[in-house]
Amino acid sequence: MKKLSIILVCFLVGFATACKEEKAQTPVATEEAPTEIKVRGVEVTYATDSTNLKGYMAYNENSTAKRPAVLIIHEWWGHNDYVRERADMLAELGYTAFAVDMYGDGKQAAHPQDAGKFAGAVMSNMPEAEARFNAALELLRSHESVNADQTAAIGYCFGGSVALTMANSGADLDAVAAFHSGVSLPVMPNDQLKARVLVCNGGADGFISPESITAFKSAMDSINAKYEYISYPGVKHSFTSKEADANAEKFGMDIAYDADADQQSWASLQVLFNEVFE
Repeated sequence: MKKLSIILVCFLVGFATACKEEKAQTPVATEEAPTEIKVRGVEVTYATDSTNLKGYMAYNENSTAKRPAVLIIHEWWGHNDYVRERADMLAELGYTAFAVDMYGDGKQAAHPQDAGKFAGAVMSNMPEAEARFNAALELLRSHESVNADQTAAIGYCFGGSVALTMANSGADLDAVAAFHSGVSLPVMPNDQLKARVLVCNGGADGFISPESITAFKSAMDSINAKYEYISYPGVKHSFTSKEADANAEKFGMDIAYDADADQQSWASLQVLFNEVFE
């Protein structure tokens, strides 16, 4: 009996020791490292009934999650590298972004006179402008990475005016943001506006009259719109574009890049999106 007890004790001690060794050899679980962001940019051809268009889609291809979608509308220079860079920046933040073509065939202006003509042709033909905008929006919402219930539109200069005008025309958008954008619009704010609005303009922008700002704010207030109008003191037109200084010298334009205003306006956009898409 005593011998049996000794054997039993030895067995239990050996079993416990083996369990401890096995436990010690079991690797400790570690948190999985976040997947690296890999932005994929793709040129896309699309069309309205009357116009062939060339856009650019950007998204993080390493994510399988459905995400908010952002339409980006170019400056009056046309669909260029600048608007594509902004699309890539939004993709890095976790959105799917589509840089649209409002002129057709990816047309770009080499001179302010041409840019003015191209922009004027769009703004003077609202049915065609809406068709081009809606074609891009429909394409963006159909992308496999997009949550079609979460969409926004942003624009720069001419593009900001387009984004605001489309929102005022009743476009189904959660948010709209405009940078160094005119606010005397073909369609002024009215009860068709659904989106929350952000406007970021330079306080020394000679292309935007004080009267137009007052009229815009009055129209927004009259419909109790949820909006923010930010004016950066001493900042000129095209403050987000690093090409502005070169264009100012080349064409004698009163425009200038401003790094602080660029960064502040981009931060304000992120705050807007974080609140709207929470």
